[in-house]
Amino acid sequence: MDILANYGTIIILVAALFGFLMAIGIGANDVANAMGTSVGSKALTVKQAIFIAMIFEFAGAYLAGGEVTDTIKNGVIETSFYTSHPEVLIYGMMSALLAAGTWLLLASYMGWPVSTTHSIIGAIIGFACVSTGTEAVDWHSVQGIVGSWIITPFIAGLFAYGIFVSAQRLIFDTENPVANAKRFVPVYMFLTTMVIALVTIKKGLKHVGLHLTHGEAWIYSILFSTLVMIGGYLYIKRKFASQVEDHSFAGVESIFSILMVITACAMAFAHGSNDVANAIGPLSAVVATVHNMGELTAKSEIVWWILPLGGLGIVVGLATMGHKVMATIGTGITELTPSRGFAAQLATATTVVLASGTGLPISTTQTLVGAVLGVGFARGIAALNMGVVRNIVASWIITLPAGAVLAIVFFYAIQAAFGG
Repeated sequence: MDILANYGTIIILVAALFGFLMAIGIGANDVANAMGTSVGSKALTVKQAIFIAMIFEFAGAYLAGGEVTDTIKNGVIETSFYTSHPEVLIYGMMSALLAAGTWLLLASYMGWPVSTTHSIIGAIIGFACVSTGTEAVDWHSVQGIVGSWIITPFIAGLFAYGIFVSAQRLIFDTENPVANAKRFVPVYMFLTTMVIALVTIKKGLKHVGLHLTHGEAWIYSILFSTLVMIGGYLYIKRKFASQVEDHSFAGVESIFSILMVITACAMAFAHGSNDVANAIGPLSAVVATVHNMGELTAKSEIVWWILPLGGLGIVVGLATMGHKVMATIGTGITELTPSRGFAAQLATATTVVLASGTGLPISTTQTLVGAVLGVGFARGIAALNMGVVRNIVASWIITLPAGAVLAIVFFYAIQAAFGG
C-alpha cells in the first residue's frame, strides 16, 4: 500500500497517458473502419467523415460510454485474486492499455483493420497469466466474449443482407427507382434515427441526470425519428424535384448519399458508446483502486474526466492516422455505392447499439466486416475480394497473442519501474 500512498498521483497520470494512447489507437483503427463505408462509397470525403466522427464519436463516448466498462474491467479476470496485492492489478491494467495502444497504432500505420476488443482482452489475459496464473482469468466470461465475435458478424451480415435486399425490391427493381427512392429513403431515415435515439435516451441521458421510463423512451424516440423522416422527405422532394421521371440508378444513389450522412452519424455514435470502454475500462479500474487505497470494488463510479479523455483520444487518432485503415475497409472488400454502404452501416450500428445496451464488448471491426460481407453476398460471391477478407481475418488472429505478448513485456517493465 505504500506504493499507492507515495505514487498514487503519478500512477493515475501515467495510466491516463496510456489510456489516452489506447483511445488514439481506437480512433486510428476502429473509427476508420466505421467511417470507411461512407468514404468508400464516395458519399463523404475523408475530411467530412472525420468531422462527423469527431462530433458523434465524442458524443457517444461521453453520453453512452459507461455501460460496458465493467465487463472489460471485471468480466475478463477475477479481481479477487489481487485483493492482497492491488498494486499488481494496477500494473497489469496499465500494461494492458500500453500494449493494446501500441499494437493498434502499429496496425493502423500498416493499414490493417484489427479489433480493439481483441487487443485489450488479449493484453489483460496476458498479464493475468504471468502475474497470478491462468486461474485468474474468467474463462467462462472470455468464452462469452469470443462467442460474440462469431455471432455479431453473422447478425450484422443478416441485417445488412435484409436491408440491401429490401432496397433492391422497393427501389432499384421498380419501374421508377428515383420516385420510389424519394418515397422509401425517408422511411430508412426513420429506422436509422430510431436506433440512435433509443440508445441515447434510454442509456446515455442517465449521465446528465435524465431518467425516463421504457414507454417514455419509445415515445420520444418515435417523435424525434418522425421529425427526421418528415424533414428528410421535404428535403429530398425539394432537392430532387427535377428528377421525377429519372429512371437511372445514379439518381437513386445520389438520394442515398443523403441517407449515408445520417447512418454515418449513427455509426459514429454507436461506436463511441461501445468501444470507448476498451480504453476507459482498465483506466477506471486503476483510478478507482488508487482512490480506494487498494480496495477492489465490484462496481465503481467512473471519474468525470475519464469519458471525455477517451472521447478526445478517439478524435485525435481518427484525425491523424485514420485514413489508411479507412481506405482498406472502404474499397478493399467489395465495391460500395451509397445504397450498399448504407445497408452495411445501418446493420453495423444496430448490432453495436444492441450489444452496447447489453454490456457485451463486441468487436466493431468484425461487426462491420460481417455487414459488408452481407451486402457482398446479396450481390453474389464474385462481388467479394476474398484475398482482402483472408488478410483481414489473419490480422484478427494475430491481434490476440500480440496484445498478450506486449502486455507481458510491459507488465514486467512497469513493475520494475515502481520497484515491484
